[in-house]
Amino acid sequence: MSEQTQTAAGGMKKTLSIWNFFTIGFGAIIGTGWVLLVGDWMVIGGGPIAAMIAFAIGAVFLLPIGAVFGELTAAIPISGGIIEYVDRTFGSTVSYVTGWFLALGNGILCPWEAIAISTLVSDMFGDLFPILRSVKLYTIMGADVYLFPTIVALGFAFYVIFLNFKGASAAAKLQAFLTKALLGGMLLAMGISFVKGGPSNILPTFTQVNGTTTMTKADNMFAGVISVLVMTPFFYAGFDTIPQQAEEAAEGLDWNKFGKVIGLALLAAGGFYMVCIYSFGTIIPWTEFIQNNVPALACLRNINMFLYVAMLIIATLGPMGPMNSFYGATSRIMLAMGRKGQLPASFAEIDPKSGAPKMANILLAVLTLVGPFLGKNMLVSLTNVSALAFIFSCTMVSFACLRMRFTEPDLPRPYKVPGGKFGIALACLAGTIIVGLMVVPFSPAALTPVEWVIVLVWLVIGLSLYGVNKALQNKKH
Repeated sequence: MSEQTQTAAGGMKKTLSIWNFFTIGFGAIIGTGWVLLVGDWMVIGGGPIAAMIAFAIGAVFLLPIGAVFGELTAAIPISGGIIEYVDRTFGSTVSYVTGWFLALGNGILCPWEAIAISTLVSDMFGDLFPILRSVKLYTIMGADVYLFPTIVALGFAFYVIFLNFKGASAAAKLQAFLTKALLGGMLLAMGISFVKGGPSNILPTFTQVNGTTTMTKADNMFAGVISVLVMTPFFYAGFDTIPQQAEEAAEGLDWNKFGKVIGLALLAAGGFYMVCIYSFGTIIPWTEFIQNNVPALACLRNINMFLYVAMLIIATLGPMGPMNSFYGATSRIMLAMGRKGQLPASFAEIDPKSGAPKMANILLAVLTLVGPFLGKNMLVSLTNVSALAFIFSCTMVSFACLRMRFTEPDLPRPYKVPGGKFGIALACLAGTIIVGLMVVPFSPAALTPVEWVIVLVWLVIGLSLYGVNKALQNKKH
């Protein structure tokens, strides 16, 4: 089937393969958290073993939610399908709120990844090449913003934006390359651990320690696992980018296999995280490893400068994966909201040549390009907001899937959640528990007052837009 093949209606190009969908999801999940924060995971958990167990449980915990997305997307393969699923079960208003929050959760990560690139160039490459920090633009919220790292981050962002304007096929090719680069980084860490390190370096299994930015608050192994576990949804966010672009699946795609791809991406990401934690935790004694700033890079610098630069390059490329995946996914969410009349009609327009959403791409381009100018401390509060918005939306999809088993029992389902209604109920329970951990006071992952203000302001803006748009539609009729 030629790349120019399009859907019968809507103009979306049908080019994405099973492998493309896997790399879209896997790349969105992984990013650079494994390089930048692996030391923090060890500190918070009281050791690498607690962190590994937590990430393994986190992946398994989210599998039912991934299966729910697989069932619904295989049955209703349209862009931004989450809007359709919730609309068919709980109505337009609930659908809009769900889509609006998912747009927040995914959209935030585009400028955030641009900031990550600027930060890596400034903090790490700046040590090797001081000229990169020679021109300081300003300080914002305690973070210095430098000219040259900002230019580099803008260059990366422009490239991702350019590919997304070209269409899903071009963006998918970048994602495939980045997936291979991330796997190369994992293999590099494994190789160094095998040659330089040893299993004894992972001991003691649990101990309270102080890192450079945080400390162990847990006082036993179980508490250490829980402390890391409540963080894992944020680091697994991204598997929902797979179903958001389902409308662009290649002709003849095996939808049963598609349903399994989301779970495979989650398990692959879990395995990736566990291998990285083990590898970095055994290169040198982990209690020494965590004393460095960005320890995954600092310890390599002391071992071999060539390996350090190689890992630094991989880490700098890493944010392009989530930026690329979330850019595509968020634009499709906005496209679906435009088609439903929840956003202005301009959001439903498709570029006839590329098959990409026009207005959503323009809006996301602006948001992404603003990122490098904000400084690394500007979006810290938004990370938890992003996680809550993501998990809330996933939970609503799980409840929609369960209800549709009763309201639309005859809907063709090429892929079904293992365990049937019981498996879907597990997804609902998993999502509800995670949301509860984020909203119940005194939980390790509870939102701060500032973060609640962000959530409420976003909700008020969204409901206001929804009301105005509905009023305009009624006036036309």
